[in-house]
Amino acid sequence: MAVINPHLNFNGNAEEAFTFYKSVFGGEFAKIMRFKDLGPEFPVEEKEANKIMLIALPIGTCSLIANDVPESMGRTNENEHRSKISIRAESREEADKLFYGLSAGGQIEGLIGDGPWGSYSGCFRDKYGIEWIVDFDPSY
Repeated sequence: MAVINPHLNFNGNAEEAFTFYKSVFGGEFAKIMRFKDLGPEFPVEEKEANKIMLIALPIGTCSLIANDVPESMGRTNENEHRSKISIRAESREEADKLFYGLSAGGQIEGLIGDGPWGSYSGCFRDKYGIEWIVDFDPSY
């Protein structure tokens, strides 16, 4: 079975965001690579050298992955409404921990609670502009 690993683009704050995500999910980064680590065949501007080329945080059987977009490529849209990262929690307690941890400083769109479809879920945009759905469904 294939595994889906969400890959996010940031405007220079990927490391800050992933340090925050790590504080909620736990674990350790599987990889951190900076633009300066690419070597001389891929020169970068000095102001971009310490930005994140690739960062990966394992979560369950998947990894949350990200990078900073170099300024020369333009800014990433921080208010897009096309995609959300959906998390299936193993319990209501875990759902609450993830929902309230990740939404801290963000904007709650749907407060976590029992839905008419039988699951316990909520959605929000975190303080980095990433949209999330946290869901616990006892039938899974």
